[in-house]
Amino acid sequence: MKVATQIVHAGRGKRWAGYSVNVPVVRASTIVFDTMAEMKHATRHRGEHVPFYGRRGTQTHFAFSEAICELEGGAGCALYPCGAAAISGALLAFLRQGDHLLMVDGAYEPTRALCDKVLAALGIETTYYDPMIGAEIASLIRPNTRVIYLESPCSLSMEVQDVPAITAIARARDIITILDNTWASPILCKPFELGVDVSIQAATKYICGHSDVMLGTASANAKHWPTLREHSYLLGYCASADDVYLAARGLRTLGVRLAQHQRNVEPIVQWLLQQPEVEAVLHPALPNHPGHAAFKRDFSGGNGLFSFVLKTGDANTVQAFVEGMHHFKMGFSWGGYESLVIANTDMQALRSATTWPYAGPLLRLHIGLEDPEDLIKDLAAAFNRIRELK
Repeated sequence: MKVATQIVHAGRGKRWAGYSVNVPVVRASTIVFDTMAEMKHATRHRGEHVPFYGRRGTQTHFAFSEAICELEGGAGCALYPCGAAAISGALLAFLRQGDHLLMVDGAYEPTRALCDKVLAALGIETTYYDPMIGAEIASLIRPNTRVIYLESPCSLSMEVQDVPAITAIARARDIITILDNTWASPILCKPFELGVDVSIQAATKYICGHSDVMLGTASANAKHWPTLREHSYLLGYCASADDVYLAARGLRTLGVRLAQHQRNVEPIVQWLLQQPEVEAVLHPALPNHPGHAAFKRDFSGGNGLFSFVLKTGDANTVQAFVEGMHHFKMGFSWGGYESLVIANTDMQALRSATTWPYAGPLLRLHIGLEDPEDLIKDLAAAFNRIRELK
């Protein structure tokens, strides 16, 4: 079955939807039973999409989890109140005091903070590694290394990791691999085919697609799903049925939205490459981008998120650039229908294993569904503002 068809039909079986097109919103804390036999059955099968207690989920949750598994290829999918919760839930499911974690140096900033503050306090040591390390990650593995965490492309810097090379090393040593697969969504990269054990999505982003829902997912292969499922439940993670319904609704248009985001990005990337103030455009589809070969091999397409670096500039430069935009708004998320911009003037502060190669500020753009000509006009005005500072 083609992906476009899967997106429309995944998780919509009659078991969940009944006679409606969309699976209904089923809100519940207490699940009630008529007989002891029913209650015992629910207790025995509470981890198998059988209604047991509201925190375990209802038909709304079960259908959406099933859809994510069908698209990503996992054996099971746990739901969380946001993407950061999915990250912490997955890591805490597999790490214990005394364990060693290998974390990609280009990770999402809250992930780094989790490692440095929460995991460190629990006696879990983190070593950061170069995103481009590939199979050489073997040199960093210790006897107590329990998890290797990947993020591809990396947040802000956009390096594409050689995921199969890393997972092959990990699997040979019985080390669990966890991938933040949010950039790709469930349809642009198939993490389990690349050897990943657990795949994380901030469904807040492209899955929901409308900047009005907080939701996270973590899918696992058959070997690791029971551990992820039970630890997520015991740690109290759950998601609102209303939010899950909106995520399922957003999922149905994921393919057409991503295709349009990608089409809108292309002329903007080419325009930025022609601007004299631009040092580099960081987009995985560009031939000179770090990990471009892995991108061509492992991904089936792109989206609206990328970064670029100015040759020079400071906080005043950034302020002049981002203030006064008509279509790009400042915001820390991405994946909605609108265009966004954020900036960073000290990328090295977010790195410890690698040296950031650029001196100028980085700006990350999310290209929304507006006409790219209007977005280019907005960017052109921003460049004119920084030129006036000189």
